[in-house]
Amino acid sequence: MRIGVIGSGDAAPAEAGLAHAVGAALARAGAIVVCGGMGGVMRAAADGAASEGGTVVGILPGGDPGAAADGVTIPIPTGLGEARNVIVARASEAVVAIAGEWGTLSEAAFCRKFGVPVIGLACSLPDSVIDETAYDAAGAAARALELAAARREVNE
Repeated sequence: MRIGVIGSGDAAPAEAGLAHAVGAALARAGAIVVCGGMGGVMRAAADGAASEGGTVVGILPGGDPGAAADGVTIPIPTGLGEARNVIVARASEAVVAIAGEWGTLSEAAFCRKFGVPVIGLACSLPDSVIDETAYDAAGAAARALELAAARREVNE
């Protein structure tokens, strides 16, 4: 499974803690974590997944693979800036959204457009772009995996 973790590039400590826990839970479940590959929620999710030996694909806004967060194992330098949000959405089979603002909103909106389920965790995105709300990191990761598996079954 490829599960996206999206959210604030400038996360508060509590948000970073949630992202780290989500990344770790996804890696323990054998999922590949997809993220924007930079700071904040993205860095924390990557670090969490890496701490469990997981694979993290970072879809970078710039052209330098060296700019990726340390936990990113596969940096994809796009040179697309914010347009890389479309790739994050397309590459994910489900997404966990943590905190975030306009960039996260655009990623979640693309997910909705493409039929990719979005699980909100401590985020203030509009209900129209969130499929479900989770109340802890383990629940968010588990539900994202369930929805991704269900989506795979429908698409097969």
